Order: sequence, then structure tokens, then C-alpha cells
Amino acid sequence: MPSFADYDQHDALGLAELVRQGAVSARDLLDEAIRRRDALNPQLNAVVLNMDELAWRAIEAGLPQGPFTGVPFLLKDLLAAYAGVPLTHGSRALRHYVPDDDSEMVRRFKAAGLVIFGKTSCPENGYLGSTESKLHGITRNPWDLQRSAGGSSGGSGAAVAARIVPMASGGDGGGSLRIPAAACGVVGLKPSRGRNPYGPLVGEPWFGQVQEGVISLSVRDTAAALDATSGPDLGCPYTAPVPARPFLQEVTQPPGRLRIAWCEQPLMRSGELSAECRRALQQTVAQLQALGHELVQAQPPIDHHVVGPAYLLRVMCAAATDLREARRLLGRRLRPDDFEPATWLLARFGESLSSARLELVARDLHRQRYLFERFMQGFDVFLTPTLAKPPVPHGEFQLRGLDQFAATLATYTGLGPLTRLLDSLLPTLVQKNFDWVAAPPLANLTGNPSLSLPLQHSSTGLPIGLMFTARYLDEACLLRLAGQLERELPWRQRLPPLLAAV
Repeated sequence: MPSFADYDQHDALGLAELVRQGAVSARDLLDEAIRRRDALNPQLNAVVLNMDELAWRAIEAGLPQGPFTGVPFLLKDLLAAYAGVPLTHGSRALRHYVPDDDSEMVRRFKAAGLVIFGKTSCPENGYLGSTESKLHGITRNPWDLQRSAGGSSGGSGAAVAARIVPMASGGDGGGSLRIPAAACGVVGLKPSRGRNPYGPLVGEPWFGQVQEGVISLSVRDTAAALDATSGPDLGCPYTAPVPARPFLQEVTQPPGRLRIAWCEQPLMRSGELSAECRRALQQTVAQLQALGHELVQAQPPIDHHVVGPAYLLRVMCAAATDLREARRLLGRRLRPDDFEPATWLLARFGESLSSARLELVARDLHRQRYLFERFMQGFDVFLTPTLAKPPVPHGEFQLRGLDQFAATLATYTGLGPLTRLLDSLLPTLVQKNFDWVAAPPLANLTGNPSLSLPLQHSSTGLPIGLMFTARYLDEACLLRLAGQLERELPWRQRLPPLLAAV
């Protein structure tokens, strides 16, 4: 069995290779992952449900032969349905909800040979970019326990960064794979819309803005996971074309001389990025130029006055639908204490939106998608910091002072005045919501593949992720560039301070 340090040195494909060689067993790796979880999770609060018995049983029954056979794995407690295991979505209302079928992504994770032994934390229904739910509490960043691990896949990001597992699942409706990847110093890819399946329980989350995937230690793990999960399922609303060759092969291919646009302005709001993130961006630009790429400072012609409010309006509509779905699953009326104040507020605003307004939002966003993709025809990749500043302290990303307001709205039935109130609040909500998460949601609105890489650190040693976005359906270009950057600027040797004390 490898030592604690040896486990740290392997990504998921590396551990799978040890199993194939007979150097370790799947049971050995699971025991080590559980040991690490038990040692580190009391400080992190990243794993919120243990599934050890199910994992041991899966090993005893015989694991499928796949790219990750025998590798310990964690599922985000949102969307990733595992038959017979609670799926709470980070909500007190659903803490006893148990699906009776696996989601298609979970089926494919199992078929890849992964050993699922737990669920990771998320904010309620994945609405916020920091993982601080009333159901499970605060998830802490392994680099600084007083800082956010990001969200909504914050538990997965923290667990991977802390080397409990080399890879864990997540979903991304507004940056929820890339935000925790950036905050925790690991790799997070949001695939193109239609690349990975949604079914069978969910058809098109958040108007098709959500794509599931993984957070990982290495680019090759991300690529191999995409090979294992991509492709249509029954009844899928979108179907991406079959790639020319496996994504894993792209990682080792030279990217050629790429034309890369870069921008140091927020994409979803007005204002500026922090000095730390601007410095990290400029350093990355210089490194890319040294590798032979052409770097052009250019801002895409999208209108943040359109994309910021449109994104929030869609999330509000999704929140209203989430509450209706919860009521249907529970078979009873919902109470204000079933959900968090911010959820009630979002849902009440969502109920006030007319179908005509949502159709207008859809048309506005179609125009913005067109403008962005036309901009991308002049470039191979678009670069910006993933986040507007390094990982923030706990509580900074939460909407404040809403408890009394949301409780009042919970019993309010008028729609006209509420709509006028929403219109007056939208500019403030946009600035607050995108203060930290100033760039990632754009790729959710457009459907483009987008990848956060842990290339830089702040002056105090906190991770700073850089986000690379490619043309629609061109994950191959992203993975070739990411593979080059990983070889030239290796990041896996850097370990969070938390691990030094274990």
C-alpha cells in the first residue's frame, strides 16, 4: 500500500494504473481515502454523507473495467442521484428525499470503475458561489480554513484539493465547477452544452445552463472523465457531435500557436478586478507569450447590462420551479423554515415573472451568444481570471439582511408590486452576485466549454485560477492548451497547508 505521501503524488489515472499493475487493490485505495476523509473532514466539512458500506460492496461484487477502476470517488449532493441514497440538494426540505434510480452521469461514473463512497456539500440548490448551507454548515478551504471553498461544488473542490480523492463530481450552472476549482487550486472544466447527459430525472436544468462534470487534480483526469461520461442519453435535449479522437489523446498533442484574447474587465458587471487577479492575469499572459502563443487584449462585445440581469432572472425562475418540484416530491405544503431566506426570496421573485418576460430574456441572450461566438471566430481561446479576487472569507458571498424580508415575501401574494420591487433591486443584485464571480456565468449562458486552471497564487499563497474559454464544442483545443500549461507550469506539487499537519 502506498504511503500517505505516495497517494498525494498520483492523480486518478495514476491510482487506476497502480490497481491494474497489482501494486495496490481497490480496497487499499478506499481504506486510504476513508482514512484521509476521517482525518481532514472535521476541519473541512466537505463530505456530508458517507457511503462506505456501498463502496465496499461494490468492490466485493467486482468493479467494471474502465479508465478509473478502483479509484475512490465522491459525488456532489446535487443532481447526482444514486439509487437508495439521500439526495438533499443542500436543502433542509429534501434531507429525507431518496431517489429510486441512478442519474445517467452516476451510471457512467460507475461504469468507468470509480468507487463512490460519499456525497459532498453544496449550497442550497446550487444557487450561490460559496458553500455555506443551513443544512450542512460551512465548507472550508484547505488553503485557509477561514476562506470559502467556492461553490456550488465547494465540497468536491475542497475534497480534491485536500487529496481525500483525486477527482470528484460537480455541476456548473454559473461557474459551479470552475469557482471551487479556482478557489481550491485544482482543475475544473465546464463542458459544452450537450456534451454530457442530463437524464433521466432532469431534462434541462436552468434553461440548459447546467453541465455536470468533474473537479480533478490533473488535466488528463479531466479529459479521461469527459471521455467516460460524454455522449447522448435517452430523450436528451442536446447532442454534441462525437469528437475526432478521445479527449485524453488531446492532452498530449501540441496545441500549435494559438491566438488568445485576454481581458481584465468583469464580464457580468461593471467595475474592475482586484489587483491580485490582474497581476495573475498579466503573469499568465507573459507565460503564454513565452510559449509562442499570440496574445491580444480584447473585450468581447457582450453587454453586462443584459447578461447579468438575465442570468439572475433565470435563476429566480429556476428557484420558483425548484420549490414547486420539492412540494411535489414531499406531497405537502412548504413552510418558510424548509428553505433558506435567499431561496424564498429568489423563488418569490421567480413566481412574479411573466412568460413574456422570460421569452424576452431568451431573445436577448440569443443575441449575446451570437455576439460572443462571432467574437470567438477571431480567436482560439479567451482568457480571464476565473474570479475577481482570491478566495473570500466565509459569509462575504452570502446575501445579507434577507431573513425578515424573505419571511414577509413568503406570505405575500401580490405580483405587480413585487415585479416593480424586483426591477428596482436588480442592479444591486447584479453587482453583489457578480462581485466575486465576475466571469464564469457567461459561458453557461453561451454554452461554450470553459476551463479553470490553478496557474497562480496570491501574495499570501491563496490559489488564483485562470479561466480559458473556447469556441462552442471545442473542448479539444482547451485540453491541448491545458496539457501544455500543466507540463510547463506544474501545479500538483503545491499542497495546501492543511496537509502538513496530518
